[in-house]
Amino acid sequence: MSAHAVDTAAPVAPGSRGAITAHGWRSTRLPDVKLLMWVFLASDCMFFGSLIGTYLAYHNRSLVGPFPIDVLNIPLTTVSSFVLLMSSFLMVLALHALKVDDIPKFRLWTAGVAFFGSIFLGFQVYEFVHFVNAGLSIHQNLFGTTFFILTGTHGIHVTVGVLWLLAFLIQSYVRPTSSKDAVYLEIAGLYWHFVDIVWIVIFTVVYLVEFV
Repeated sequence: MSAHAVDTAAPVAPGSRGAITAHGWRSTRLPDVKLLMWVFLASDCMFFGSLIGTYLAYHNRSLVGPFPIDVLNIPLTTVSSFVLLMSSFLMVLALHALKVDDIPKFRLWTAGVAFFGSIFLGFQVYEFVHFVNAGLSIHQNLFGTTFFILTGTHGIHVTVGVLWLLAFLIQSYVRPTSSKDAVYLEIAGLYWHFVDIVWIVIFTVVYLVEFV
């Protein structure tokens, strides 16, 4: 074969990290499902960017109260934010456990992520009820409209993540689960970490900036 022949990578098995070519180059390929998740997260990032941008555009433009400073509870939201961030740490532990076929710990940490996510949702429901009792609704003023749409949309994302993880957990009892399924938990992990990062931005923009 000519020295100038074009190298072609060896076939890559599904789920593998890639193959080495004749000249030492590594050919990598993302699993299709993981690539689709990255595409979805990119579009969702733009979606949340538009919601956050809208909130900032109408910030401090409400003509009637309640105003943010009247209802926002920084200590409470700080606790709920910490709970959500800790769930990301548990997600890392769950993925590692599944990769090494430690199924009991995988189930424990996955249940922990879903549990922490549910606690966060409980905090959010409590906050929404408190706001409504204080006279703030989605129709009350610009703050109410943008706040409920932004945080409510994020809450829906967290709910989807919790249900996804619970389904994954239940499935592990229905059929054999092993490290071969790790890629699917990794995809769920990408989604969960994205939701956590979005909340950090929301917490900073909506809650912290208001009191700076």
